[in-house]
Amino acid sequence: MAAPAPPAPSGAGTGRKRWYRQLYVQVLAAIVAGVLTGWLWPSAGAALEPVGTTFVAAIKMLITPIVFLTVVAGIGGVDSLGRVGRVGLKSLLYFQAGTLAALLLGLIAVNVFRPGAGVHADPADLRLEGDAGQYVKDGENQGWWHFLTDAVPTSAVGAFAEGDILQVIFLSVLFGIALKAVGPLGEPLVDGVQRLTAVVFQVLHLVMLAAPVGAFGAMAYTVGRYGISTLTSLGRLVGLFYGTSAFFVVVVLGGVTAALRINIFRLLGHLREEFVLVLGTSSSESALPRLMVKLEGLGIRRDIVRLTVPTGYSFNLDGSSLYLSLAAVYIAQATDTPLSLGQQLGLLAVMILTSKGSGGVTGAGFIALAATLSTVGTVPAAGIMLVFGVDKFMSECRALTNLAGNSVATLVVARWENALDATHVNETLRARPPRPRRPWPRLQVRPRSEQDEPQEDLKQAGT
Repeated sequence: MAAPAPPAPSGAGTGRKRWYRQLYVQVLAAIVAGVLTGWLWPSAGAALEPVGTTFVAAIKMLITPIVFLTVVAGIGGVDSLGRVGRVGLKSLLYFQAGTLAALLLGLIAVNVFRPGAGVHADPADLRLEGDAGQYVKDGENQGWWHFLTDAVPTSAVGAFAEGDILQVIFLSVLFGIALKAVGPLGEPLVDGVQRLTAVVFQVLHLVMLAAPVGAFGAMAYTVGRYGISTLTSLGRLVGLFYGTSAFFVVVVLGGVTAALRINIFRLLGHLREEFVLVLGTSSSESALPRLMVKLEGLGIRRDIVRLTVPTGYSFNLDGSSLYLSLAAVYIAQATDTPLSLGQQLGLLAVMILTSKGSGGVTGAGFIALAATLSTVGTVPAAGIMLVFGVDKFMSECRALTNLAGNSVATLVVARWENALDATHVNETLRARPPRPRRPWPRLQVRPRSEQDEPQEDLKQAGT
């Protein structure tokens, strides 16, 4: 029997929260306050680093158990393992197509606008220092095959302790398949996983109450530490990256959703709270659980959401792919390193592999960039120092684009599975139902025959 519905929140007759109590409004205000603090009082802004990092650490603390529980529940709730394999294969095929499109768009944009022309940096004068030096060292030790070998953890506990999403997905898929393989013996465990998922989501709700504080600290530190002048000195590169990412989301992803008869702008508006949260924390992981709730609320089959979204956080990083191709060719232009068309296509082939499996790893963008440059050898790896100063300003855009890409990927896989009701999705996007007080759905235990249907209470989840 379903749990009783939560009481409606106080507010106007519609039952919606007052505007100043909505999370995205509070986070937006915190972002503005953080930018002003870092700009007007740089030392105070830089000192607020622990505030932002602590909040992001609290989110990441919950990401691995959430990924494990949702993937296991997704596999355990399907009627056959054949469906799991089919959904997983279709997801990976789409991820590969999205990554290739993002890399190609980045190459085209950087060659057309040439933001690195005229810099004339001497690679001999570039010194790798601090975190940048460590990222290059990690990248040099990482081959193009790393995402395959790194998928298998040295221990089950280590995957959760290190927060490696790819390894957790590997473990959760094995565990979910084992649950299905033992038949009725595993059904009580599946129900237990669903109950535990509800508890972990409630813990996440408590952590999310501090989201405005975390966003304030993160933005104050970024602006205070690196300064507005750092942003403007490489404004051409930053502007090109933001513009290309916007083009990718609106035109490329918008074209995909148009083929599904879904308006990209309505979809982005539906996910506005998740985008604002990602903007404030510079981490797409902070919105992963909320994104799954929103997509299930659109009527997308639960197993598709719970398999596609977590996997996409390691294999469908559209924003990171754009960044890789832009940054690699920018460094070549800035150091006057000539690159033929064949050499750029060689870079692209390597980046298809180095861009995978980096979700949840600190400095993943730089490690993947260093691994690419070290593998190819035609562009000096020390050139990453040219973009290191503005990386924090571009990380927000990477995370936002990754979030948009994974949202669209889930819709595509659902359509591929003939499980997407575009009419219902559009009606939901237009309706904007009243927001419940509790942001996470209450657990509803139902017969096994009904477990593949979207949860009714998820359709009402709005925050």
